[in-house]
Amino acid sequence: MYHTWMRYFTPRPVHHRLGLVCLGVGLQHGTLPTVGPRTLDHHVAVVISAGSGWFRGPDGRRATVTAPALIWLTPGVPHHYGPDPACGWDESFVDFTGPATLTYTELGYIEPDRALVPLSDAGGARAVVGRIARAARRGNPLLEVETAAAVHELLVALRRARADTSAEGDPVLTALARDAFRPLSVAEHAARHGMSPAELRTAVRRGAGCSPKDYLLGIRLGRAKELLAATELPVAAVARRVGYEDPAYFSRLFTRRVGIAPIRFRDQQGRAVPGGWSNQIPDPEHPPTITT
Repeated sequence: MYHTWMRYFTPRPVHHRLGLVCLGVGLQHGTLPTVGPRTLDHHVAVVISAGSGWFRGPDGRRATVTAPALIWLTPGVPHHYGPDPACGWDESFVDFTGPATLTYTELGYIEPDRALVPLSDAGGARAVVGRIARAARRGNPLLEVETAAAVHELLVALRRARADTSAEGDPVLTALARDAFRPLSVAEHAARHGMSPAELRTAVRRGAGCSPKDYLLGIRLGRAKELLAATELPVAAVARRVGYEDPAYFSRLFTRRVGIAPIRFRDQQGRAVPGGWSNQIPDPEHPPTITT
């Protein structure tokens, strides 16, 4: 015996320009029928929150699925899977497509080469699927946009729930972020973690979808923007605080990546945020508490 509920949608071309669209959602549990062998033309995230079963990909090998787990079904890739007939499983799925899938794949949120992904917890993903299911009520005028937004949220929830990422985040990325403002080379960062530069590049690419240099640069520029927008520190002092001893190099780098010079960025923020300058350097780890 099994129970199943599902809805399917056909978003209009204008909705596809959102980057992602939801094509369907389902909630099922019990000794469900076997799926496939089949091949789809879109993506599906299948979240197994309880029970166990099996999965077979294009290589023909049968892998055991133990909850909590994620099964990635990607376009053009044959697959075949099902729950253990003795105990069944609890499954939720979301079908989606759109040009943003290419970017999410490049960033490592969608993993075509790893169809079966162990999760540390399926609760966050299940909550997002539940919101998609509630949005799927008949006559909802916001259906396509609401479900499309939720697909973005689902990909983030699944990335956060991967079993190879701790609750505090990827330890390599956490350590890099902690040391981001030190004037260290990539090789020196790698040595601090007992890794070769190649190993560090692989770890950061897997965790953040970019090179260590780009990951560090994003953190440094983000902090530089905060200091430029909220203090009167000279640009040279801002450069030193984020790890650049040469203010001219910092200004060129900032301008190339942000699109405007640091002083121009400060001018824009000063006009956009009334109330004058703060004499306290903002601490990103301790934002102010808003009370009413």
